[in-house]
Amino acid sequence: MQTALWLLLAPTNQLWVSDFTYVSTWQGFVYVAFVIDVFSRRIVGWRASRSMRTDFVLDALEQALWDRQPDRNQSLIHHSDRGSQYVSIRYSERLAEAGIEPSVGSKGDSYDNALAESINGLYKAEVIHRRSAWKTIESVELATLEWVAWFNHHRLMEPLGYIPPAEAEMNYYQQLGQQAEQTRT
Repeated sequence: MQTALWLLLAPTNQLWVSDFTYVSTWQGFVYVAFVIDVFSRRIVGWRASRSMRTDFVLDALEQALWDRQPDRNQSLIHHSDRGSQYVSIRYSERLAEAGIEPSVGSKGDSYDNALAESINGLYKAEVIHRRSAWKTIESVELATLEWVAWFNHHRLMEPLGYIPPAEAEMNYYQQLGQQAEQTRT
């Protein structure tokens, strides 16, 4: 329980979680990876691919790094399950290069990456299962792009006080600015 509380209190760019899911299309499976900032539940990186190779989860990580540009002097932990893509040498090297501490789940523990799993579940319920069939990877990519934008800027999140992830982050940074202003005066 203390771990779960710590996850809720960690400030932005302190803990990212990652996972991927699959979508059946007429052309075969499409795999969709997400990187989520635990503090705000914001999706900071994502990628759709026809293969489950390390490249596709690396692309989601690269998008998160570009979007967030985390400070190398701060501690950022990246948590995932023990999937071969996340424990690969290339992925581990990229995390180290970016100054990010890797963390992987313990064997048989389905709860340690629960936030990433719940994002996958929301994605499937709110996007994928609303259509009877997906024709192409492009249709999945476009729907995912639209959903991520909606999720980050409009979806009300109960753990955040029924505000969207982007608003939660904005409020956090405004509060930090106000605190800094008060200490100067």
